[in-house]
Amino acid sequence: MKIVRYHQPAAAALAPLYSFAGRNPVVAFEREFDRLFNNAFGEMLTYGPEQAANRAGGFAVDLYEDKDNTYVRAELPGVDRKDIAVEMVDDFLTISGSRKTFGADGKETESAEFSRSISIPESVQADKIAAAYENGVLTVTLPKREEAKPRKITVEVK
Repeated sequence: MKIVRYHQPAAAALAPLYSFAGRNPVVAFEREFDRLFNNAFGEMLTYGPEQAANRAGGFAVDLYEDKDNTYVRAELPGVDRKDIAVEMVDDFLTISGSRKTFGADGKETESAEFSRSISIPESVQADKIAAAYENGVLTVTLPKREEAKPRKITVEVK
């Protein structure tokens, strides 16, 4: 059983805050504040940031770099390798795929599509991008161009 928080219908939410027809203005203010706060942060507060991202069709992504490469690491637990697509188009890396759940009889019961696009700096060699998927973690390696790599130059002081 899934517990779902009750939300007032839209018509009641549009009612003015201070209605003097027997309604306490403090209670009306609290309800309006709760409604606005829940609209902004409800999923994250109810389920936590990771679960809220998964419920919204997103997934956790880390971006980090060293002197030679930029890395994108995406956590995709329970996703089959053949159901993942990685594309680089116009400085955007798009990771998409589908997660399938199977019942006790082995038949597919549910399928959820997901997709996420990440802006990538222009200093990446698009033709040498590599991806590896291991233990539910997709790691995309984006090599930097030679001119974008940091260089150490020694300057002689006289």
